[in-house]
Amino acid sequence: MTFPRPRGAEQSAPRLADIAAQAHVSEATVSRVLNGKAGVAAATRHRVLAALDVLGYERPVRLRRRSAGLVGLVIPELTNPIFPAFAQVIEQSLAGHGYTPVLCTQMPGGATEDELVEQLEERGVTGIVFLSGLHADTSADPTRYVELAARKVPFVLINGYNEHVAAPFVSPDDRSAARMAVRHLVELGHERIGLAIGPTRYVPSRRKAEGFVAALHASLGIAHDEAELLVKPTLFTVEGGQAAAGALLDQGCTGIVCGSDMMALGAIRAVRARGLDVPRDVSVVGFDDSQLIAFTDPPLTTVRQPVQAMATAAVGALLEEIDGNPVQRTEFVFQPELVVRGSTGQVRRA
Repeated sequence: MTFPRPRGAEQSAPRLADIAAQAHVSEATVSRVLNGKAGVAAATRHRVLAALDVLGYERPVRLRRRSAGLVGLVIPELTNPIFPAFAQVIEQSLAGHGYTPVLCTQMPGGATEDELVEQLEERGVTGIVFLSGLHADTSADPTRYVELAARKVPFVLINGYNEHVAAPFVSPDDRSAARMAVRHLVELGHERIGLAIGPTRYVPSRRKAEGFVAALHASLGIAHDEAELLVKPTLFTVEGGQAAAGALLDQGCTGIVCGSDMMALGAIRAVRARGLDVPRDVSVVGFDDSQLIAFTDPPLTTVRQPVQAMATAAVGALLEEIDGNPVQRTEFVFQPELVVRGSTGQVRRA
């Protein structure tokens, strides 16, 4: 048989093993798909063809087909590694079902979310996936999504629930994430624990703060008003995490929970700037578990956001909407997982 060639290449072809690994199938299955033979489930065939696309190889002519349509993916940025992680799963899932993903990023000084949606509609998109968009901002007007639904554009929203928008929402359990981080630090003997999160106008930040305060009260008996003083809203950046951690260290915290891995890296920077060590003097917990976090110094203990499950569910809900099978207008909540690494340890006793 003739293998497909890399786009723009004059020769060379992918090995069956490469395609099989990308598609999570056997080499025999890849061979059957590329040779156009029967006996392969449609979903499996889609995965193999999507693997070819992801690896940058042209499909054999007989296996090419027209796109089922364009689907927009609107995300805040690409500098935080959790957003590219979501984008990769969403794009692969859409491609596997024959749709062409269109990535739209809100860079500083660039197009706003509303402008990106307008551009997508002008291009006749079949649907839109919003990731951590204005739907997560309680100060933003939700009317934009109500009007989008009225224009019969199917969409799904990830990370951030708004009761005024009738659409499928997909979120991690942020309250549970904060609770499991606090419980982990309490089990290590920490009694003074702080939280560094983004602005509390954002739903995920607000929920993490609620879970954190409740966990301090349940685990350590700290009154709610006192626990709230240990919550430091800041920017969703390394610098924001560093500033919040500095304030928490001033309050005597030996354990710091962060609303993102990037903020946690800032917290570690703040600890080291004071001549202290992580985790010998201060323990730090992040949130997301993006791909490179296991290789930081020290490897970061974090609460893993279930990216694969959430992204796949979001695409599934959108495709149902596109097919005219309305999905329940509610929030589908996915459980996170605590991943213990080297940035947390037993509290030091004087």
